[in-house]
Amino acid sequence: MSQSKDNQISRRRFLGEAPCAAVGSISLFSSLLSLKLTNAAAAANAPSISNDDDYKALVCVFLAGGNDSYNMLVPRQNDAYNVYANTRAHLALSQESLLPITTTGQAYSEFGLHEQFTRMQSLYDDGNLAFIANIGTLIRPTTKSDYNSRSFLPKGLFSHSDQQAHWQTCVPQVRGASPGGWGGRIAELMESVNADSNISMNISVSGLNTFQANQQTFTFVANNNGAADMVAYDDPFEKAAVDSLLTENYKNLFSKTFGRNSRRFIDSSIVFNEAFDNTQIATLFPATNFGNSLKTVARTIAAQSKLNMKRQCFFVRIGGWDHHSELLNAQGSMLPNVSDSIYSFWNALGELGMQDNVVTFSASDFGRTLTSNDVGSDHGWGGNAFVMGGPVQGGKIYGNYPELHIGSNSETGRGRQIPTTSVDQYGAELARWFGVSNGELSTIFPNLENFFDPYSVEQPIGFINQNV
Repeated sequence: MSQSKDNQISRRRFLGEAPCAAVGSISLFSSLLSLKLTNAAAAANAPSISNDDDYKALVCVFLAGGNDSYNMLVPRQNDAYNVYANTRAHLALSQESLLPITTTGQAYSEFGLHEQFTRMQSLYDDGNLAFIANIGTLIRPTTKSDYNSRSFLPKGLFSHSDQQAHWQTCVPQVRGASPGGWGGRIAELMESVNADSNISMNISVSGLNTFQANQQTFTFVANNNGAADMVAYDDPFEKAAVDSLLTENYKNLFSKTFGRNSRRFIDSSIVFNEAFDNTQIATLFPATNFGNSLKTVARTIAAQSKLNMKRQCFFVRIGGWDHHSELLNAQGSMLPNVSDSIYSFWNALGELGMQDNVVTFSASDFGRTLTSNDVGSDHGWGGNAFVMGGPVQGGKIYGNYPELHIGSNSETGRGRQIPTTSVDQYGAELARWFGVSNGELSTIFPNLENFFDPYSVEQPIGFINQNV
Protein backbone atom coordinates (compact mmCIF):
# COMPACT_ATOMS: atom_id res chain seq x y z
CA MET A 1 0.00 0.00 0.00
CA SER A 2 1.53 3.32 -1.02
CA GLN A 3 1.51 6.14 1.51
CA SER A 4 2.37 9.83 1.26
CA LYS A 5 5.49 11.11 3.02
CA ASP A 6 3.21 12.93 5.45
CA ASN A 7 2.07 9.55 6.79
CA GLN A 8 5.56 8.10 7.02
CA ILE A 9 6.36 9.58 10.42
CA SER A 10 8.75 8.42 13.07
CA ARG A 11 7.72 7.30 16.52
CA ARG A 12 9.61 10.27 18.03
CA ARG A 13 7.91 12.81 15.77
CA PHE A 14 4.50 11.22 16.33
CA LEU A 15 4.81 11.38 20.11
CA GLY A 16 6.23 14.88 19.92
CA GLU A 17 3.27 16.16 17.94
CA ALA A 18 0.58 14.20 19.80
CA PRO A 19 -1.87 16.28 21.87
CA CYS A 20 -1.14 16.88 25.53
CA ALA A 21 -3.89 14.45 26.51
CA ALA A 22 -1.69 11.66 25.18
CA VAL A 23 0.35 11.67 28.36
CA GLY A 24 -2.48 9.60 29.87
CA SER A 25 -2.02 5.85 29.51
CA ILE A 26 -5.24 5.35 27.55
CA SER A 27 -4.50 8.05 25.00
CA LEU A 28 -0.86 7.00 24.78
CA PHE A 29 -1.87 3.40 24.12
CA SER A 30 -4.30 4.56 21.43
CA SER A 31 -1.64 6.79 19.87
CA LEU A 32 0.94 4.01 19.77
CA LEU A 33 -1.61 1.62 18.27
CA SER A 34 -2.45 4.18 15.60
CA LEU A 35 1.25 4.68 14.87
CA LYS A 36 1.76 0.94 14.54
CA LEU A 37 -1.13 0.74 12.08
CA THR A 38 0.20 3.68 10.07
CA ASN A 39 3.66 2.13 9.90
CA ALA A 40 2.17 -1.23 8.89
CA ALA A 41 0.28 0.38 6.03
CA ALA A 42 3.37 2.32 4.97
CA ALA A 43 5.35 -0.90 4.87
CA ALA A 44 3.08 -2.14 2.08
CA ASN A 45 1.98 -5.21 4.00
CA ALA A 46 -1.65 -4.94 2.93
CA PRO A 47 -2.67 -7.77 0.62
CA SER A 48 -2.67 -7.41 -3.13
CA ILE A 49 -5.92 -8.68 -4.63
CA SER A 50 -5.36 -9.62 -8.27
CA ASN A 51 -8.28 -11.97 -8.87
CA ASP A 52 -11.33 -10.06 -10.09
CA ASP A 53 -13.57 -12.68 -8.46
CA ASP A 54 -11.83 -12.49 -5.07
CA TYR A 55 -14.62 -10.83 -3.09
CA LYS A 56 -15.02 -11.42 0.64
CA ALA A 57 -17.31 -9.98 3.29
CA LEU A 58 -17.55 -10.21 7.07
CA VAL A 59 -20.89 -9.65 8.79
CA CYS A 60 -20.84 -8.92 12.53
CA VAL A 61 -24.15 -9.64 14.29
CA PHE A 62 -23.99 -7.97 17.70
CA LEU A 63 -26.51 -9.24 20.28
CA ALA A 64 -26.49 -6.16 22.49
CA GLY A 65 -27.32 -6.51 26.17
CA GLY A 66 -25.57 -9.79 26.92
CA ASN A 67 -27.17 -12.90 25.47
CA ASP A 68 -27.73 -15.78 27.92
CA SER A 69 -25.93 -18.16 25.59
CA TYR A 70 -25.83 -21.10 28.02
CA ASN A 71 -29.52 -21.46 27.24
CA MET A 72 -28.75 -21.17 23.53
CA LEU A 73 -26.21 -24.02 23.50
CA VAL A 74 -26.87 -26.62 26.22
CA PRO A 75 -25.36 -29.97 27.26
CA ARG A 76 -27.73 -32.80 26.34
CA GLN A 77 -25.66 -35.79 27.46
CA ASN A 78 -27.25 -37.06 30.69
CA ASP A 79 -24.51 -36.42 33.25
CA ALA A 80 -23.64 -33.00 31.85
CA TYR A 81 -27.29 -32.04 31.46
CA ASN A 82 -27.98 -32.94 35.09
CA VAL A 83 -25.17 -30.61 36.22
CA TYR A 84 -26.58 -27.86 34.00
CA ALA A 85 -30.11 -28.37 35.32
CA ASN A 86 -28.98 -28.40 38.94
CA THR A 87 -27.01 -25.17 38.51
CA ARG A 88 -29.60 -23.29 36.48
CA ALA A 89 -32.55 -24.53 38.57
CA HIS A 90 -35.76 -22.94 37.29
CA LEU A 91 -33.87 -21.23 34.42
CA ALA A 92 -32.97 -24.63 32.93
CA LEU A 93 -34.56 -25.76 29.69
CA SER A 94 -36.07 -29.22 29.72
CA GLN A 95 -33.87 -31.92 28.24
CA GLU A 96 -36.72 -33.07 26.01
CA SER A 97 -37.15 -29.61 24.45
CA LEU A 98 -33.55 -29.34 23.22
CA LEU A 99 -32.87 -29.70 19.50
CA PRO A 100 -30.17 -32.40 19.28
CA ILE A 101 -26.77 -31.73 17.74
CA THR A 102 -23.49 -33.62 18.08
CA THR A 103 -19.87 -32.59 17.99
CA THR A 104 -16.34 -33.86 18.30
CA GLY A 105 -13.56 -32.28 20.31
CA GLN A 106 -15.48 -31.70 23.56
CA ALA A 107 -15.64 -33.75 26.76
CA TYR A 108 -18.89 -35.27 25.47
CA SER A 109 -20.56 -35.34 22.08
CA GLU A 110 -24.26 -34.67 22.71
CA PHE A 111 -25.49 -31.08 22.89
CA GLY A 112 -28.75 -29.32 22.25
CA LEU A 113 -29.96 -25.99 20.92
CA HIS A 114 -32.84 -23.93 22.24
CA GLU A 115 -36.09 -25.21 20.77
CA GLN A 116 -36.56 -21.93 18.88
CA PHE A 117 -33.31 -22.43 16.98
CA THR A 118 -34.74 -24.84 14.41
CA ARG A 119 -33.20 -23.08 11.41
CA MET A 120 -29.84 -22.86 13.15
CA GLN A 121 -30.00 -26.59 13.83
CA SER A 122 -30.49 -27.16 10.10
CA LEU A 123 -27.53 -24.93 9.22
CA TYR A 124 -25.38 -26.72 11.81
CA ASP A 125 -26.35 -30.19 10.63
CA ASP A 126 -25.59 -29.21 7.03
CA GLY A 127 -22.09 -28.12 8.03
CA ASN A 128 -22.63 -24.41 7.38
CA LEU A 129 -22.66 -23.17 10.98
CA ALA A 130 -20.46 -23.74 14.02
CA PHE A 131 -20.39 -22.60 17.64
CA ILE A 132 -17.47 -21.19 19.59
CA ALA A 133 -17.74 -22.12 23.27
CA ASN A 134 -16.88 -19.95 26.27
CA ILE A 135 -15.45 -16.99 24.38
CA GLY A 136 -14.87 -13.56 25.90
CA THR A 137 -12.65 -10.56 26.42
CA LEU A 138 -9.20 -11.36 27.79
CA ILE A 139 -5.80 -9.69 28.05
CA ARG A 140 -4.01 -13.01 28.45
CA PRO A 141 -5.02 -16.59 29.40
CA THR A 142 -6.65 -16.21 32.81
CA THR A 143 -7.08 -18.62 35.71
CA LYS A 144 -9.34 -18.55 38.73
CA SER A 145 -6.31 -17.53 40.80
CA ASP A 146 -5.74 -14.58 38.45
CA TYR A 147 -9.35 -13.56 38.88
CA ASN A 148 -9.23 -13.80 42.67
CA SER A 149 -6.08 -11.65 42.76
CA ARG A 150 -7.55 -9.28 40.14
CA SER A 151 -4.55 -9.79 37.87
CA PHE A 152 -4.68 -8.78 34.21
CA LEU A 153 -8.48 -8.53 34.07
CA PRO A 154 -10.41 -6.51 31.48
CA LYS A 155 -11.36 -3.08 32.77
CA GLY A 156 -14.99 -2.67 33.80
CA LEU A 157 -15.64 -6.40 33.88
CA PHE A 158 -19.40 -7.19 33.88
CA SER A 159 -20.22 -3.64 32.70
CA HIS A 160 -22.33 -3.34 29.54
CA SER A 161 -20.57 -0.31 28.09
CA ASP A 162 -17.06 -1.54 28.87
CA GLN A 163 -17.55 -5.10 27.67
CA GLN A 164 -19.28 -3.99 24.48
CA ALA A 165 -16.31 -1.72 23.83
CA HIS A 166 -13.77 -4.46 24.63
CA TRP A 167 -15.46 -6.97 22.31
CA GLN A 168 -15.29 -4.39 19.52
CA THR A 169 -11.78 -3.03 20.18
CA CYS A 170 -9.90 -6.10 21.49
CA VAL A 171 -8.02 -3.78 23.84
CA PRO A 172 -9.64 -4.62 27.20
CA GLN A 173 -6.80 -3.15 29.26
CA VAL A 174 -7.99 0.40 28.50
CA ARG A 175 -11.21 2.07 29.53
CA GLY A 176 -12.82 5.28 28.40
CA ALA A 177 -11.23 6.82 25.29
CA SER A 178 -11.54 4.21 22.54
CA PRO A 179 -8.43 2.94 20.74
CA GLY A 180 -10.62 2.20 17.72
CA GLY A 181 -12.33 -1.03 16.69
CA TRP A 182 -10.66 -4.05 15.16
CA GLY A 183 -12.99 -3.81 12.16
CA GLY A 184 -11.82 -0.23 11.68
CA ARG A 185 -8.17 -1.25 11.93
CA ILE A 186 -8.67 -3.99 9.33
CA ALA A 187 -10.32 -1.50 6.97
CA GLU A 188 -7.51 1.01 7.43
CA LEU A 189 -4.84 -1.61 6.76
CA MET A 190 -6.66 -2.98 3.69
CA GLU A 191 -7.94 0.29 2.26
CA SER A 192 -6.01 -0.11 -0.99
CA VAL A 193 -7.91 -3.30 -1.84
CA ASN A 194 -10.98 -1.15 -2.63
CA ALA A 195 -8.96 1.59 -4.33
CA ASP A 196 -11.39 1.83 -7.25
CA SER A 197 -14.38 2.53 -4.99
CA ASN A 198 -15.37 5.64 -3.05
CA ILE A 199 -17.58 3.61 -0.68
CA SER A 200 -16.14 2.68 2.68
CA MET A 201 -15.18 -0.93 3.30
CA ASN A 202 -17.12 -0.68 6.57
CA ILE A 203 -20.89 -0.46 6.20
CA SER A 204 -23.26 -0.36 9.17
CA VAL A 205 -27.02 -0.84 9.05
CA SER A 206 -27.21 -0.05 12.78
CA GLY A 207 -25.65 3.39 12.97
CA LEU A 208 -22.16 4.32 14.09
CA ASN A 209 -20.38 1.79 16.28
CA THR A 210 -17.05 1.15 17.96
CA PHE A 211 -16.22 -1.99 15.96
CA GLN A 212 -15.85 -0.13 12.66
CA ALA A 213 -14.37 3.08 14.06
CA ASN A 214 -10.77 4.21 13.67
CA GLN A 215 -8.96 7.48 13.13
CA GLN A 216 -8.56 7.19 9.36
CA THR A 217 -11.58 5.06 8.46
CA PHE A 218 -15.04 6.15 7.40
CA THR A 219 -18.08 4.07 8.38
CA PHE A 220 -20.82 4.24 5.76
CA VAL A 221 -24.25 4.13 7.41
CA ALA A 222 -27.10 2.59 5.43
CA ASN A 223 -30.73 1.79 6.18
CA ASN A 224 -33.34 -0.46 4.64
CA ASN A 225 -33.85 2.00 1.77
CA GLY A 226 -30.17 2.45 1.01
CA ALA A 227 -28.08 5.41 2.11
CA ALA A 228 -29.76 8.35 3.79
CA ASP A 229 -29.54 11.43 1.56
CA MET A 230 -29.09 14.84 3.10
CA VAL A 231 -32.47 16.52 3.55
CA ALA A 232 -33.68 18.29 0.38
CA TYR A 233 -30.41 17.58 -1.47
CA ASP A 234 -32.46 16.54 -4.49
CA ASP A 235 -33.86 20.08 -4.70
CA PRO A 236 -31.64 22.16 -7.06
CA PHE A 237 -31.73 25.27 -4.91
CA GLU A 238 -31.05 23.40 -1.67
CA LYS A 239 -28.32 21.41 -3.39
CA ALA A 240 -26.58 24.59 -4.51
CA ALA A 241 -26.75 26.02 -0.99
CA VAL A 242 -25.37 22.87 0.61
CA ASP A 243 -22.58 22.57 -1.98
CA SER A 244 -21.61 26.17 -1.32
CA LEU A 245 -21.34 25.54 2.41
CA LEU A 246 -19.31 22.37 1.97
CA THR A 247 -16.81 23.90 -0.45
CA GLU A 248 -16.18 26.95 1.72
CA ASN A 249 -12.50 27.30 2.65
CA TYR A 250 -12.89 27.10 6.44
CA LYS A 251 -10.00 28.08 8.70
CA ASN A 252 -11.46 26.29 11.71
CA LEU A 253 -10.21 22.66 11.73
CA PHE A 254 -13.48 21.27 13.04
CA SER A 255 -15.52 23.07 10.37
CA LYS A 256 -13.09 21.98 7.68
CA THR A 257 -13.23 18.33 8.81
CA PHE A 258 -17.01 18.40 9.08
CA GLY A 259 -17.31 19.85 5.59
CA ARG A 260 -14.93 17.29 4.10
CA ASN A 261 -16.70 14.34 5.75
CA SER A 262 -20.15 15.65 4.79
CA ARG A 263 -19.04 16.04 1.19
CA ARG A 264 -17.66 12.52 1.21
CA PHE A 265 -20.88 11.11 2.68
CA ILE A 266 -23.06 12.85 0.09
CA ASP A 267 -20.94 11.76 -2.84
CA SER A 268 -20.72 8.15 -1.66
CA SER A 269 -24.45 8.09 -0.87
CA ILE A 270 -25.34 9.04 -4.42
CA VAL A 271 -23.17 6.25 -5.83
CA PHE A 272 -24.40 3.75 -3.22
CA ASN A 273 -28.10 4.45 -3.80
CA GLU A 274 -27.75 4.14 -7.56
CA ALA A 275 -26.24 0.66 -7.21
CA PHE A 276 -28.48 -0.39 -4.30
CA ASP A 277 -31.72 0.62 -6.08
CA ASN A 278 -30.83 -1.66 -8.98
CA THR A 279 -30.52 -4.78 -6.85
CA GLN A 280 -33.31 -7.03 -5.69
CA ILE A 281 -33.42 -10.18 -3.57
CA ALA A 282 -36.13 -12.78 -4.19
CA THR A 283 -35.48 -14.59 -0.88
CA LEU A 284 -38.10 -13.78 1.74
CA PHE A 285 -36.88 -12.38 5.08
CA PRO A 286 -38.80 -12.03 8.34
CA ALA A 287 -40.59 -8.66 8.51
CA THR A 288 -38.56 -7.57 11.53
CA ASN A 289 -35.87 -4.95 12.02
CA PHE A 290 -33.22 -7.65 12.13
CA GLY A 291 -34.62 -9.46 9.10
CA ASN A 292 -34.80 -6.22 7.11
CA SER A 293 -31.26 -5.30 8.17
CA LEU A 294 -29.86 -8.59 6.89
CA LYS A 295 -31.82 -8.14 3.67
CA THR A 296 -30.13 -4.74 3.29
CA VAL A 297 -26.75 -6.42 3.77
CA ALA A 298 -27.64 -9.02 1.14
CA ARG A 299 -28.70 -6.32 -1.34
CA THR A 300 -25.47 -4.42 -0.69
CA ILE A 301 -23.45 -7.57 -1.33
CA ALA A 302 -25.40 -8.02 -4.56
CA ALA A 303 -24.25 -4.53 -5.58
CA GLN A 304 -20.58 -5.08 -4.75
CA SER A 305 -19.40 -5.31 -8.36
CA LYS A 306 -21.20 -2.08 -9.27
CA LEU A 307 -19.57 -0.44 -6.26
CA ASN A 308 -16.12 -1.84 -7.19
CA MET A 309 -15.76 -3.52 -3.81
CA LYS A 310 -13.36 -6.40 -3.18
CA ARG A 311 -13.81 -6.41 0.59
CA GLN A 312 -16.77 -5.34 2.74
CA CYS A 313 -17.38 -5.50 6.47
CA PHE A 314 -20.91 -5.10 7.85
CA PHE A 315 -22.25 -4.37 11.32
CA VAL A 316 -25.78 -5.36 12.38
CA ARG A 317 -27.02 -4.79 15.92
CA ILE A 318 -30.02 -6.47 17.53
CA GLY A 319 -30.72 -5.30 21.09
CA GLY A 320 -32.87 -6.42 23.98
CA TRP A 321 -30.78 -9.29 25.43
CA ASP A 322 -30.35 -7.93 28.98
CA HIS A 323 -32.72 -10.43 30.56
CA HIS A 324 -32.60 -9.70 34.27
CA SER A 325 -36.22 -10.81 34.36
CA GLU A 326 -38.43 -13.15 32.37
CA LEU A 327 -35.41 -14.81 30.79
CA LEU A 328 -37.20 -17.89 29.54
CA ASN A 329 -40.12 -16.07 27.95
CA ALA A 330 -38.14 -13.11 26.64
CA GLN A 331 -35.31 -15.11 25.11
CA GLY A 332 -37.73 -17.67 23.75
CA SER A 333 -39.62 -14.93 21.90
CA MET A 334 -36.43 -13.37 20.44
CA LEU A 335 -34.47 -16.40 19.26
CA PRO A 336 -36.84 -17.29 16.37
CA ASN A 337 -36.13 -13.88 14.83
CA VAL A 338 -32.39 -14.58 14.97
CA SER A 339 -32.72 -18.14 13.67
CA ASP A 340 -35.14 -17.34 10.83
CA SER A 341 -33.31 -14.17 9.74
CA ILE A 342 -29.90 -15.86 9.69
CA TYR A 343 -31.39 -18.74 7.68
CA SER A 344 -32.94 -16.31 5.17
CA PHE A 345 -29.62 -14.52 4.86
CA TRP A 346 -27.91 -17.83 4.09
CA ASN A 347 -30.49 -18.56 1.40
CA ALA A 348 -30.11 -15.06 -0.05
CA LEU A 349 -26.35 -15.59 -0.31
CA GLY A 350 -27.12 -18.83 -2.13
CA GLU A 351 -29.34 -16.89 -4.52
CA LEU A 352 -26.41 -14.55 -5.19
CA GLY A 353 -23.83 -17.35 -5.45
CA MET A 354 -21.98 -15.79 -2.51
CA GLN A 355 -22.14 -18.41 0.25
CA ASP A 356 -18.42 -19.11 -0.03
CA ASN A 357 -17.60 -15.39 -0.01
CA VAL A 358 -19.28 -14.30 3.22
CA VAL A 359 -18.73 -15.21 6.87
CA THR A 360 -21.31 -14.12 9.45
CA PHE A 361 -20.31 -14.14 13.11
CA SER A 362 -22.03 -13.25 16.36
CA ALA A 363 -20.83 -11.21 19.31
CA SER A 364 -22.39 -9.99 22.56
CA ASP A 365 -21.41 -7.99 25.64
CA PHE A 366 -20.82 -11.10 27.73
CA GLY A 367 -22.37 -14.37 28.83
CA ARG A 368 -24.56 -14.34 31.92
CA THR A 369 -24.71 -15.93 35.35
CA LEU A 370 -25.84 -19.53 35.40
CA THR A 371 -27.66 -18.95 38.68
CA SER A 372 -30.84 -16.93 38.84
CA ASN A 373 -31.57 -13.56 40.39
CA ASP A 374 -35.16 -14.83 40.74
CA VAL A 375 -36.61 -14.89 37.21
CA GLY A 376 -33.61 -13.85 35.15
CA SER A 377 -29.81 -13.87 35.03
CA ASP A 378 -27.19 -11.23 35.69
CA HIS A 379 -24.08 -10.01 33.91
CA GLY A 380 -21.40 -12.63 33.35
CA TRP A 381 -18.24 -13.06 31.29
CA GLY A 382 -17.56 -15.97 28.93
CA GLY A 383 -20.36 -17.03 26.57
CA ASN A 384 -21.05 -18.91 23.33
CA ALA A 385 -21.07 -17.48 19.79
CA PHE A 386 -22.07 -18.78 16.37
CA VAL A 387 -20.39 -18.36 12.99
CA MET A 388 -21.85 -19.19 9.57
CA GLY A 389 -20.51 -19.36 6.03
CA GLY A 390 -19.23 -21.55 3.24
CA PRO A 391 -15.64 -21.33 4.56
CA VAL A 392 -16.82 -22.31 8.07
CA GLN A 393 -16.03 -25.88 9.01
CA GLY A 394 -19.44 -26.28 10.55
CA GLY A 395 -21.26 -29.01 12.40
CA LYS A 396 -18.88 -28.64 15.32
CA ILE A 397 -18.45 -26.79 18.63
CA TYR A 398 -15.00 -25.20 18.91
CA GLY A 399 -13.15 -23.97 21.98
CA ASN A 400 -13.76 -25.56 25.37
CA TYR A 401 -17.31 -25.90 26.61
CA PRO A 402 -16.94 -25.50 30.39
CA GLU A 403 -18.16 -27.52 33.33
CA LEU A 404 -21.32 -25.81 34.52
CA HIS A 405 -21.26 -26.64 38.23
CA ILE A 406 -20.66 -23.99 40.86
CA GLY A 407 -17.10 -24.12 42.20
CA SER A 408 -15.45 -25.37 39.01
CA ASN A 409 -12.05 -24.04 38.01
CA SER A 410 -13.65 -21.99 35.23
CA GLU A 411 -16.24 -20.06 37.24
CA THR A 412 -15.85 -16.99 39.44
CA GLY A 413 -19.08 -17.25 41.43
CA ARG A 414 -22.75 -17.55 40.46
CA GLY A 415 -21.66 -19.52 37.42
CA ARG A 416 -19.83 -16.67 35.70
CA GLN A 417 -17.41 -18.39 33.32
CA ILE A 418 -13.80 -17.33 32.81
CA PRO A 419 -13.39 -17.38 29.00
CA THR A 420 -11.10 -20.06 27.63
CA THR A 421 -11.08 -18.58 24.12
CA SER A 422 -10.30 -14.90 23.55
CA VAL A 423 -12.05 -12.53 21.19
CA ASP A 424 -8.55 -11.93 19.76
CA GLN A 425 -8.31 -15.54 18.57
CA TYR A 426 -11.81 -15.35 17.11
CA GLY A 427 -11.13 -12.08 15.30
CA ALA A 428 -7.69 -13.15 14.09
CA GLU A 429 -9.07 -16.22 12.34
CA LEU A 430 -11.71 -14.08 10.65
CA ALA A 431 -9.15 -11.42 9.72
CA ARG A 432 -6.72 -13.97 8.26
CA TRP A 433 -9.48 -15.35 6.02
CA PHE A 434 -10.42 -11.78 5.06
CA GLY A 435 -6.89 -11.14 3.81
CA VAL A 436 -4.87 -9.68 6.70
CA SER A 437 -1.32 -11.01 6.52
CA ASN A 438 0.18 -12.98 9.40
CA GLY A 439 2.64 -10.18 10.02
CA GLU A 440 -0.14 -7.67 10.67
CA LEU A 441 -2.43 -9.76 12.88
CA SER A 442 -0.75 -8.37 15.98
CA THR A 443 -1.26 -4.86 14.66
CA ILE A 444 -5.00 -5.48 14.53
CA PHE A 445 -5.07 -7.50 17.78
CA PRO A 446 -2.39 -6.16 20.17
CA ASN A 447 -2.89 -8.96 22.72
CA LEU A 448 -2.97 -11.82 20.22
CA GLU A 449 0.55 -13.07 20.93
CA ASN A 450 -0.51 -13.82 24.50
CA PHE A 451 -2.72 -16.57 23.05
CA PHE A 452 -1.38 -17.56 19.65
CA ASP A 453 1.67 -17.28 17.40
CA PRO A 454 0.43 -15.18 14.46
CA TYR A 455 2.91 -16.90 12.15
CA SER A 456 1.69 -20.40 13.02
CA VAL A 457 0.41 -22.49 10.15
CA GLU A 458 -2.39 -23.60 12.45
CA GLN A 459 -5.54 -21.57 12.96
CA PRO A 460 -6.16 -19.83 16.31
CA ILE A 461 -9.37 -21.84 16.79
CA GLY A 462 -9.81 -23.88 13.61
CA PHE A 463 -13.36 -23.03 12.51
CA ILE A 464 -12.47 -21.58 9.09
CA ASN A 465 -11.06 -23.32 6.05
CA GLN A 466 -8.64 -20.64 4.86
CA ASN A 467 -8.54 -22.14 1.37
CA VAL A 468 -12.19 -21.27 0.63
